[in-house]
Amino acid sequence: MKTLTQHLVHYAEYHRDARNIYSHFIGIPLIVVAVAGLLGRLPLAGGITLAHLVVALLIGFYLTLNVGLGLCMACAMWAALYAGLALAASGSGLMASLALFALGWVIQFIGHGFEGRKPAFFDDVMGLVIGPLFVVAEWLFMFGWYSGLKASVEQQAGPVRSLRN
Repeated sequence: MKTLTQHLVHYAEYHRDARNIYSHFIGIPLIVVAVAGLLGRLPLAGGITLAHLVVALLIGFYLTLNVGLGLCMACAMWAALYAGLALAASGSGLMASLALFALGWVIQFIGHGFEGRKPAFFDDVMGLVIGPLFVVAEWLFMFGWYSGLKASVEQQAGPVRSLRN
């Protein structure tokens, strides 16, 4: 199994342009909420939906990579889950979820246009799971957290190209 650093380095290699990273700050949360909204429409038992199960499994995976970052992911994923469940419960939940999903991907592909490189999941489907983790890690890096992890990612994947370059 890959380490946290290996996952982030691989994903970061497809995301070195700051505009692409910033597009992911918008696109990935929209996609995650949309998927939660779609999966939240599929009940399992006792008020639990497929969205609950998927989010629990993802959080478990993130926690195996790093407890601190996993806890940050748990907060982000539970927030997305509850936003998605609220969307699913609304009268236009299906259409709204599909619209958010499409919008999120449009934003993602615009970012990859700046990058000049295809999304990571085209080469490794795990990119779909690592994308949300990458966004949270990048936010934490911006606030000075996990500086050792940031340095390791940048040493192996290269520095982020700023908006000024």
